Amino acid sequence: MASKVSAAKIAAWSGVRTVIAAAHRTDVLSDAVAGVSGIGTTIAAHERDLPARKLWIAFALRSSGSIKVDDGARAALKRGGTSLLAAGVIDVEGDFECDDAVEIADRTGEVFAKGLVRLSSVQLRTAAGKSSADLPSEIPAQVVHADDLVILP
Repeated sequence: MASKVSAAKIAAWSGVRTVIAAAHRTDVLSDAVAGVSGIGTTIAAHERDLPARKLWIAFALRSSGSIKVDDGARAALKRGGTSLLAAGVIDVEGDFECDDAVEIADRTGEVFAKGLVRLSSVQLRTAAGKSSADLPSEIPAQVVHADDLVILP
């Protein structure tokens, strides 16, 4: 059942309504398409569909670690169109390398985003909480670029 729900979630984020129903039921397919009540569990299509790359980041890649961010970074990321900077990072969990997928959580540990990280966990532990001006030249200021970031429901 977990794999069915996971597949339905991917479909929903792709803008597709999904119905999980008993295949042995008579007329299950036509009833599901017609929206007959009680046919099964319906997962509504998400209002915003994600491009294939962001679906891949959100659902296909296994997370190698997590990054905990402060309230300001969370708010900025949730507004959209911004990258995660080292200044907003308050904790790093796990061991990961550049381009690995990581979960992004708020102070309480609630995961609200996922993305491809631009530096290793070792580098990020050194850079966490520092402004871009205070970082060594070999450490990028952007921890996760906006193009590589997915805000989760």
